[in-house]
Amino acid sequence: MGMAVKGLDSLSEKAATMRESLQKSQTITDNVVSILGSFDHRLSALETAMRPTQIRTHSIRKAHENIDKTLKAAEVILAQFDRSRQAEAKILRGPHENVESYLEAIDQLRSNIHFFSSNKGFKGGDGVVNQANSLLAKAISKLEDEFKQLLSSYSKPVEPERLFDCLPNSLRPSSGSPGHEGDINGKTHSSHNHADHQNRETDAVVYTPPALIPPRVLPLLHDLAKQMVQAGHEQQLLKIYRETRSIVLEESLRKLGVEKLSKDDVQKMQWEVLEAKIGNWIHFMRIAVKLLFSGEHKVCDQMFEGFDSLRDQCFAEVTRSSVSVLLSFGDAIAKSKRSPEKLFVLLDMYEIMRELHSEIEAIFKGKACNEIRESALGLTKRLAQTAQETFGDFEEAVEKDATKTAVSDGTVHPLTSYVINYVKFLFDYRSTLKQLFQEFESGDEVSQLGAVTMRIMQALQTNLDAKSKQYRDPALNHLFLMNNIHYIVRSVRRSEAKDLLGDDWVQRHRRIVQQHANQYKRNGWQKILQCLSIQGLTSSGGGSSSTVGGDGGSSGASRAVVKDRFKTFNMQFEELHQKQSQWTVPDSELRESLRLAVAEVLLPAYRSFLRRYGPLVESGKNPQKYIKYSAEDLERMLGEFFEGKNNDSKR
Repeated sequence: MGMAVKGLDSLSEKAATMRESLQKSQTITDNVVSILGSFDHRLSALETAMRPTQIRTHSIRKAHENIDKTLKAAEVILAQFDRSRQAEAKILRGPHENVESYLEAIDQLRSNIHFFSSNKGFKGGDGVVNQANSLLAKAISKLEDEFKQLLSSYSKPVEPERLFDCLPNSLRPSSGSPGHEGDINGKTHSSHNHADHQNRETDAVVYTPPALIPPRVLPLLHDLAKQMVQAGHEQQLLKIYRETRSIVLEESLRKLGVEKLSKDDVQKMQWEVLEAKIGNWIHFMRIAVKLLFSGEHKVCDQMFEGFDSLRDQCFAEVTRSSVSVLLSFGDAIAKSKRSPEKLFVLLDMYEIMRELHSEIEAIFKGKACNEIRESALGLTKRLAQTAQETFGDFEEAVEKDATKTAVSDGTVHPLTSYVINYVKFLFDYRSTLKQLFQEFESGDEVSQLGAVTMRIMQALQTNLDAKSKQYRDPALNHLFLMNNIHYIVRSVRRSEAKDLLGDDWVQRHRRIVQQHANQYKRNGWQKILQCLSIQGLTSSGGGSSSTVGGDGGSSGASRAVVKDRFKTFNMQFEELHQKQSQWTVPDSELRESLRLAVAEVLLPAYRSFLRRYGPLVESGKNPQKYIKYSAEDLERMLGEFFEGKNNDSKR
């Protein structure tokens, strides 16, 4: 019990101690709060006292900043005025002394105008801008004069020799070889050198366009042009460039030999003169496009870099007149009266236009050159159209050729050799013809060429059949057809036409040749062979002194009839010899073959007749009067047939 009372007293004491400690802490806290409150009042009073000083300090700092800004702005303005005075001095001196410095002065002037236009707050800025603009206008005017003078001084016509040096070796003129394809100045162009041209296509052909303006000058001209464009003087720039460069380009072509010819001029020309001019035109087109126009395009690319529309317009206007002169000649040929001999030059012209097509499209690009591109393409199509129509005209002309100049010796007719040569030349243009057929028809171009060739051959044969009717002698009629068809077949076999016409065509016409040879023998020799027939030799009288009996093979034959047969044979053979030795079989193999065919029929029959009936004549008077020839004599004389001797007819 006593222990419990002691425990309670101890807890009471501890509680009293804790209460006392808490009271002391509260007192300390109250004292600290009081002290802090007094500090806050003091700081507020201090801040109130400092505020006027802070305001004065801030005002002073802002004033210093404004002064610094004003001084800097003044420095910039003064610098602009200083640069303006320098630029003005350079501009007033003009561009002749130092063009680069003059251009820098214009740039500085533009910079000043931009500066004062952007700083509207500057008093008097508008006046400065107006003065600068006036000075800039004068500067650009002087710049135009400088551009014109510089462009003119470096724009000179290109001499032909310099252009020729830019061509591949195979296309350069050869002064010592008339008719060479590169002979530009008036020498006759032969379209039949076309195979040589095709061979050259396989070689590496390099064209090196000449520098029409020295490369060192182009950057300066570009800078001048740029300043004019920035000043809004595109039209003045275009006018200067067009007037300067177009005249130079036209003069370059004139020196080369290009002429401005109308359709009437072309129509009045002799064919030989016109053919030469067409050949030259083909070379002029190649030189103009690959060298002159290409070189001009490079000049425009560099001079007007960054101004594509202006570049295309300048190039189009400079070249338009020159292109027109070249294309108008081609157009005059395409629209001129058609004739067979023009086909090959038409194909040559069509071919060069096809060859240049991709380059024309690449050089004359852009909207400004649309008209030029369309004109070139239009000429290509007109040439193709005219060439195709000339094909049709040729077929019709061959079939209806009414030449009255017959070949009296039955040899190959000039029309035949002309047509065959024509067809041979066509095959030199095989690739060109494929392109031409594609212009108008779809399908296999090879079969189309074969069909054209077949029609031409058929037209020729139809005409030859008609011409053969002019001969009164049937034998000569067949000899004429034999010669001509044999010439056709032989020519076809030796040319590319064989691949198109085929072996069946060749074999069929060889049989036709043989048929005419057989018809010649039948019509030419049947009558004389009847003289050697035993029919009609038997005498009806019998026992007369003019008959011979026995086993000699001439039993019952009348000497008078036999003599008459020999006499008639001699007369007919001499007549045939005189006539047919003037006839001609120009092919040696065919000539020997025909002689042999006649000999194989005539000589055995003569030998047999002579052996059988010769004794009857020899036993009578003057046998040599009737038996004038031995078989060997006849064989020798047959060797003189078909040589065309003493033939005065014009072929």
